[in-house]
Amino acid sequence: MKALLAIVHRDLLLAMRRRTEVLTALFFFVIVTSLFPLGIGPELVLLRKIAPGVLWVGALLATMLGLQRMFAADHADGTLEQMVLSPTPLVLLVAGKNVAHWLVSGLPLVVLAPLLGIQFDLDAESLGILMLGLLLGTPVLSLVGSIGAALTLGVRGGGALLSLLVLPLYIPTLIFGAGAVQAHASGQGATGHLSLLGALLVLALFFAPWVTTAALRIALE
Repeated sequence: MKALLAIVHRDLLLAMRRRTEVLTALFFFVIVTSLFPLGIGPELVLLRKIAPGVLWVGALLATMLGLQRMFAADHADGTLEQMVLSPTPLVLLVAGKNVAHWLVSGLPLVVLAPLLGIQFDLDAESLGILMLGLLLGTPVLSLVGSIGAALTLGVRGGGALLSLLVLPLYIPTLIFGAGAVQAHASGQGATGHLSLLGALLVLALFFAPWVTTAALRIALE
């Protein structure tokens, strides 16, 4: 656990030194989601209907902006090879990098989403469900994204390939996350969608670090 916390602390310090990259993703999320109310106009019924999908797609794209940098810097300066050779299991170190990525790229989106949801005239309960869904879904985006980042490590044009690999895997999270708010708005209840998001999170927590570790070993070989 000390090694995991050390990796999280290290990655957070490095992220704070690259504030511009972190703020770029947040501004991207704010701008993308804010353009829809401005473009559609004061059609409140339509805004409430499209709000979950717009906010979730914005969060998904904003999360992807930082995926390619998850292992690239460590690979470039040789830190990744040292992690592989260290006595600490690599899967634990990968888990620490996933936690750090979510704290930098996912948690701020969870906090900002309810504020942006007000633009779409969402009520307090819908905003709460949106926030809970993002709290369950954004870690899945980071965990699954780390697999794509490891598979495309060192590959020329890896950014485009990363998007092609990861976006199809994000679809279930997107469907259940946006569907939770829509189900609540229609009176069906969001419990089922949130439960499925929780199940996806459990599966990702168990399998993604191991798959990412295997992909990193292949990339380094």
